[in-house]
Amino acid sequence: MQFGLAIMNDFPPGTVAAERVPLLREQVRAAREAGIGSIWVLQHYLGNMPTLQPVPLLAALAQDAGGMFLGTNMFILPLRHPVGVAEEFVTLDHLSGGRVIAGFGLGYRENEFASFGVGLGERVERFEESIQVIRALWTGETVGFAGQHFAVTGQRISLPPVQPGGPRIWIGAGAHRTGAHRAARLGDAWIVPPHVSPDRLQVVLGYYLAERERLGRRGPADLVVRRELVLDEDPERAREVGLAARGALTAKYAEFNPPDATASYRHLRGAASAAEVADESYLFTDPDTCVAALKQLQSQGITHVILRAQWFDLPQERMLQTLQLFRDRVRPAFAAAGPTANQAGSA
Repeated sequence: MQFGLAIMNDFPPGTVAAERVPLLREQVRAAREAGIGSIWVLQHYLGNMPTLQPVPLLAALAQDAGGMFLGTNMFILPLRHPVGVAEEFVTLDHLSGGRVIAGFGLGYRENEFASFGVGLGERVERFEESIQVIRALWTGETVGFAGQHFAVTGQRISLPPVQPGGPRIWIGAGAHRTGAHRAARLGDAWIVPPHVSPDRLQVVLGYYLAERERLGRRGPADLVVRRELVLDEDPERAREVGLAARGALTAKYAEFNPPDATASYRHLRGAASAAEVADESYLFTDPDTCVAALKQLQSQGITHVILRAQWFDLPQERMLQTLQLFRDRVRPAFAAAGPTANQAGSA
């Protein structure tokens, strides 16, 4: 099992983001020392929290990351032209020495789509066309593509990617049959959201793997899930800290429309639901219990877990304490740390 760390690049209102950059660098170095193989950052536009955009931020952190992979979780693909996205990610691929994972998502916030002049009803078509264009450009060959939203005729990218065929594309999608099938069809892996319980995870992974089989994609599948993490020797204290910090973030996110109307997003609908989701799915606990929960995920076939250990106003010191406990008490229970040459998508 491989691990990634989603670092916090959206901050409480009033934060001067420039002051947080040295702290992010410190977190990345601590994650590298803890045996974590990748770092991940999110994307939102015009939100209610100051947010550093993912591609330039990852470029700035590449030196601190060393041999770690750099991933977006998630880059809102339908809002951008695929030619620009292909060029930006290839640039990051070169700056990082071929250690990029392109995490693409549909997006969901109505204000973002309205401000970009893109209809929410167009997002699936734009998403699917964009991935076709990006993959074609990343081959380095001349591209001819004519879709409903995008057209590229007789053009080729000037900067072929370092990774043959380009960075792996990992799809962000809701934990339902439609999302699982979309990820199986379009991506090299599916990043399952953090609120999905182990029981539900087993169901949706079944959808995903069955669709890969139906499509003839029978090779080994990277199975990726996100999890929220706070570690403490006292599990009740870890839970208290995690619920407070993650709850503050959830409250800000709930000011926007939810990603969809399924029960998967009940954590946006109230304190009781948030606590229930945390107890089912998050890792707000002591190191030994964390190991047991991760072993359960491993037994379900999960190969990569992307952890997030900081939200909203959780102090830097508290986040680093979690990373230290992960390094000393959790990571040793799993396989040797760090990505290798044949693990281009490791997290």
